[in-house]
Amino acid sequence: MQVDIRRHGIELDEATRTHLERRLDFALGRLDHRVVRIEVNLVNENGQANAVGQRCRILAHLKHLPDVLVEDQDADLIALIDRTVNRVGQAVRRELDRRHSHR
Repeated sequence: MQVDIRRHGIELDEATRTHLERRLDFALGRLDHRVVRIEVNLVNENGQANAVGQRCRILAHLKHLPDVLVEDQDADLIALIDRTVNRVGQAVRRELDRRHSHR
């Protein structure tokens, strides 16, 4: 599974990057054969109207299935990463279950 992390206005230290990669591996590692690529976009929205702080957008490209997109925002980067990764893991499993049950 290829992981592409992009940042806009957010400094991502090595510990946070490692945390993100481990969380993705935990949430999607067993589904590695179905997940082609993961795109993570982290954006600092401070200074924008109605901004909560930071936004995390995770796009999972699946083999022979539609892509899965999850987006969330929070002031705490670690909490944001944890919640968004959990949600994308659940969404990917739902998509796979949905396709499996239609067969």
